[in-house]
Amino acid sequence: MLRLPNVALVLSIWLGVVASLAAQTERSKQIDAVFENWNKPDSPGAAIAVIEHGKTLYEKGYGSANLEYSIPIGPDTIFHVASVSKQFTAMAIVLLERDGKLSIDDDIHKYLPELPQYGSPIKLRNLLQHTSGIRDQWQTLATAGWSLEDVITQDQILRMLFRQKELNFTPGSRHLYSNSGFTLLAEIVKRVSGKPMPDFCEERIFRPLQMTHTHFHQDLHRIVPGRAYSYSAAKGGRFENAPLNYVNVGATSLFTTAGDLVKWLDNFRDPKVGGAAGIARLQEQCVLTDGTKIPYGLGLELNTYRGVKMIAHSGGDAGFRSYVVWFPDQELGVAVVSNLGSFDPTRAANKVAELFLAGKMTDLPAPKPDTAVSRTFVTLEPSSLQPFAGTYPLPAIFQTLEVAVDQGKLWAVMPDKSRLELKAVGPTHFYVGELTADIEFTPKPDGGMTAKITQPGGVNTGDREAPVTVKPDLAIYAGGHCLPG
Repeated sequence: MLRLPNVALVLSIWLGVVASLAAQTERSKQIDAVFENWNKPDSPGAAIAVIEHGKTLYEKGYGSANLEYSIPIGPDTIFHVASVSKQFTAMAIVLLERDGKLSIDDDIHKYLPELPQYGSPIKLRNLLQHTSGIRDQWQTLATAGWSLEDVITQDQILRMLFRQKELNFTPGSRHLYSNSGFTLLAEIVKRVSGKPMPDFCEERIFRPLQMTHTHFHQDLHRIVPGRAYSYSAAKGGRFENAPLNYVNVGATSLFTTAGDLVKWLDNFRDPKVGGAAGIARLQEQCVLTDGTKIPYGLGLELNTYRGVKMIAHSGGDAGFRSYVVWFPDQELGVAVVSNLGSFDPTRAANKVAELFLAGKMTDLPAPKPDTAVSRTFVTLEPSSLQPFAGTYPLPAIFQTLEVAVDQGKLWAVMPDKSRLELKAVGPTHFYVGELTADIEFTPKPDGGMTAKITQPGGVNTGDREAPVTVKPDLAIYAGGHCLPG
């Protein structure tokens, strides 16, 4: 007997498919709207990828990867992702620990005997969680006269670090972001595994996860088809090149795509690399010697966003900006990468995540009205501004406020070297309209300075770093020298 299909059931399924497609189309439009200001051929831009429950749901590029040749950014465009690299270095160390070749609680001198003895042991864990006290490599090189546009190699950084005879603080007592620790970890990976860090990660991380567009970039002359180039904003709405010549790995220099990054994020759901124990190790929270808990694991930020647990990290070098975030309870990952220094990948990624997690997040507090128009600004003597200049680490958000005096004004120096004016509201109180931020400086009894930054949705504070004193080793110049002529 011929049975006719259930018309009502077929119609219901068809309507469900249509509704699902309509919802996907609407969400795609909403994601495109997040990036629309950069989605033009004469602007650098960004790429995004979203993965949920192991399935990549969205990949797209916006803007140009290369302004000289008008090459558009696509889903497979390769970006330098700066400090997002750190979690891969951390995983390399965890894999070696899983192999039984080291422990993250080993003293680093076991693997790096060239480092001076500092009077207190430093563990690999301290390097992984930014609690070692070892001075940051970029700030120390800048103090020595280097430009971050110089070609800076792994060996040059290591030689400098092996000469540092003092720490910023007793290991484990403070959390202060230090790129140096991850450069040292990359050297440990090399020495313990017997393979260069890029080769080890290719074999043990990238290949198993099928991250086919990913590598650690330690060869300045290597040609990378499909890569994006780095730009910063210039006056008049224009852009300029922001050269990046790093030849070092560990803290930075991962080249990858948004699509490859979400494959890595999904490894937190289905740990093909590291296993469940390795993934748990990466998420061990930093605890200082006084018991203070820091929202940082091993190369990873451990926090919440609008009430939802997340694992994340950002990155920024020259004009490259990146952010990856994994929401473990919802099995959702978002990766945003950009080649424009003024682009905010964290904001973009969070906006996209909100589209997928609607109804699962707590409401944001109602924004306070910007009262900048009602502020009365004052003029301060240039000499009174100099005490505020310096570098202020902001440990709660893993960022840094750089303050400089120029032409009788106080400026916040952005990572891409652009500047935002701090307009004086009072002798120690300033306002930055572009950031909707009040910045208040408070002198400390020891001669230091604290900056308090108040923005809608949060307050962050940081103490100014003490200047690094460089003691040149003049003994290397001793002896006879033959001069030309």
